[in-house]
Amino acid sequence: MAKIIALANQKGGVGKTTTAINLAASLAVLEKKVLLIDADPQANATSGTGFDIKSINTSIYECLIEDTDPNKVILNSNMENLDIIPSHIDLVGAEIEMLNMPEREYMLRKVIQRIKTDYDYVMIDCSPSLGLITVNALTAAHSVMIPVQCEYFALEGLGKLLNTVKIIQGRLNTELEIEGFVLTMYDARLRLSNQVVDEVKKHFQQMVFDTIVQRNIKLSESPSFGKPVVMYDAESKGAVNYLNLAKELLQNNDATKIKNAEKVIE
Repeated sequence: MAKIIALANQKGGVGKTTTAINLAASLAVLEKKVLLIDADPQANATSGTGFDIKSINTSIYECLIEDTDPNKVILNSNMENLDIIPSHIDLVGAEIEMLNMPEREYMLRKVIQRIKTDYDYVMIDCSPSLGLITVNALTAAHSVMIPVQCEYFALEGLGKLLNTVKIIQGRLNTELEIEGFVLTMYDARLRLSNQVVDEVKKHFQQMVFDTIVQRNIKLSESPSFGKPVVMYDAESKGAVNYLNLAKELLQNNDATKIKNAEKVIE
């Protein structure tokens, strides 16, 4: 049975899609069967894993609106153990079309129910909003992972997201938990980055992942080649960061027997 994790933050540019792609790829490298669901109309997770958006004929949109079998939509990536349900610009209109549907908040959950036994992890890349698609993702998920960039406005808007999570926990998905906060775009040379790290850890304490994702040129370059960074440059700092994050996630979920000495890649 798959663990379903939504990656959400309504603030754009925080490294959410980068984290979705590279964490999913890193889990695949660690021999976990992973499905990445691109629930963002921008479809960056789709293109970032090597697929031409223009050639996508069926996507998560058809699964949600037309009840298309997700097994017919799943694409095999160039990586072993990593599959993807792609997105499409049509998803922009899905929220309007879903408004009058019965149990509209549970549409994505129903899609995942049909395939979750085939995977160890299902990662959902949400759009940078708190709209109905994101609500669907949080309703379908077991937990939510929240990327927070080490920038000045890092904590801005987090209150709204956490309030949305609380509402969903109370009304739609009592099992939803916060998987943790992931600090991204960290630059050790900047005092501001260190201040943000301290501030986030002070606010959220044990909910913050120990692994911090550093600014890395390879992380920025890899999407243009349609590859996760672990395939683009496995020795880069970005690849090492996400492999460590994947190991930490597995440790937190008791899903691995990695020895303490092997938890962090130097």
